[in-house]
Amino acid sequence: MAPDRKTLIEHLLATRMAGPVATPRENNLEHYARLARGDEHYHFGLDLGMRWSPDEVLDLMVRKVGVNPRLNYRRGVDTIDPELTADALDRYAARFDKALRERQRVLFATGHPRTLRRLYQQLAAALREAGGTVVEAGTGLGYEDYTKFGWQQLEIRYVDDVAALTALTGPMHTHSAQPIRLALGELAERGEPLPDLVVADHGWCGGAAQAGIDAIGFADCNDPGLFVGEEEGTVAVAVPIDDGIDAQEYDLLGDYILGRG
Repeated sequence: MAPDRKTLIEHLLATRMAGPVATPRENNLEHYARLARGDEHYHFGLDLGMRWSPDEVLDLMVRKVGVNPRLNYRRGVDTIDPELTADALDRYAARFDKALRERQRVLFATGHPRTLRRLYQQLAAALREAGGTVVEAGTGLGYEDYTKFGWQQLEIRYVDDVAALTALTGPMHTHSAQPIRLALGELAERGEPLPDLVVADHGWCGGAAQAGIDAIGFADCNDPGLFVGEEEGTVAVAVPIDDGIDAQEYDLLGDYILGRG
């Protein structure tokens, strides 16, 4: 039986996916300021058309995520409102259910392979079972970039239907939209249509949305880009959640999403 909303919210709070979260307020405010200054690392591939001040980003994150609304709250624990997470998950589930019902073509990818890949694999398996198509594109394409391990060659790799940027050291955390651009470019070269939906996060989600594709994604309270994109009407759904929890804890979210159809 799929979990109900009450069970979902209890799980969000128990795991600290929502409620008081691990991401500190000072980190949140720094990222909001960097987005407002036009730092593309925090835009996640989105061309943010409106001019956003740090205070306006904070106000948006209060409304969409549930961070502390006090302007003078500069340091300490910040929050994600589990009710806002549940509301966004309902919108996310509705869009994914459309993909299931219409047997759509969906590309799954993550900039958080350690924590979120398992959840997307759960959704991809459900899509296959429903008769939809899991899109894979860009395998082996990549570029050289500087990482915490130094300069590395990074490539797109799929594991059980879900793409991530990968180096010799393993799957990589990334904010970049370059991987989804490479994947979509290869689809164009093959003469294949774009996906009907991209299920992703970080730049994979933002870059897909900027390309005009329906894109639904998860984002932490220090990642304002997708929420700004949703506000501007580019990102279809942005779900506020701590994206750094142990991978198996997201299984219940997958059950909730698939149970809402």
